[in-house]
Amino acid sequence: MEVEVKLRLPNADSHRRVTALLAPFHAATHRQRNLFFDGADSELSSKRAVLRLRFYNDNERCVVSLKAKAVLVDGVSRVEEDEEDLNPRVGLDCVAEPGKLGAVESRVLERVRNEFGVKGEKGFVGLGGFRNIRSVYEWKGLKLEVDETCFDFGTLYEIECESADPDEAKRVLEEFLKENGIDYSYSLMSKFAIFRSGKLP
Repeated sequence: MEVEVKLRLPNADSHRRVTALLAPFHAATHRQRNLFFDGADSELSSKRAVLRLRFYNDNERCVVSLKAKAVLVDGVSRVEEDEEDLNPRVGLDCVAEPGKLGAVESRVLERVRNEFGVKGEKGFVGLGGFRNIRSVYEWKGLKLEVDETCFDFGTLYEIECESADPDEAKRVLEEFLKENGIDYSYSLMSKFAIFRSGKLP
């Protein structure tokens, strides 16, 4: 179970102010491309599951993820997640021809085929996706991920923080934002849900 605090920033200025304040704690920046897939008969989405290929920094790394039963309440997201690295060339082949996901050797994809019944070359369909610039900070014992997510219909700014104690992480984050006069709100939808809706919340 992945548990994350998710706080939305209203605009580019708020994002810039947060990243400037956190600059001394910067650990990494990841340029991500997220692409999503379903079964041809909606086998995944009908069961509230999502299959994602995430490419990092011009395809130097690819991670396949299966997420299921996501719940987002009061800025805290809980989701079942299973993921593993995939050869980026294999991942790119599957983006070009989603049917190839049916034959790739992968523990996660084997679960999709067996548990959700997505089979054969015509079993998978591509849904498209979005790009994300993720700045990672090690701050006060927390790993903060500050995202600038570029959809075809607009840009979303968000802070994520995975934590075993999400209420405490949220308290510390909210205190930091309030002390610095930075507006925020609790995220109401996952990035995937926003992508599928076709508009910013």
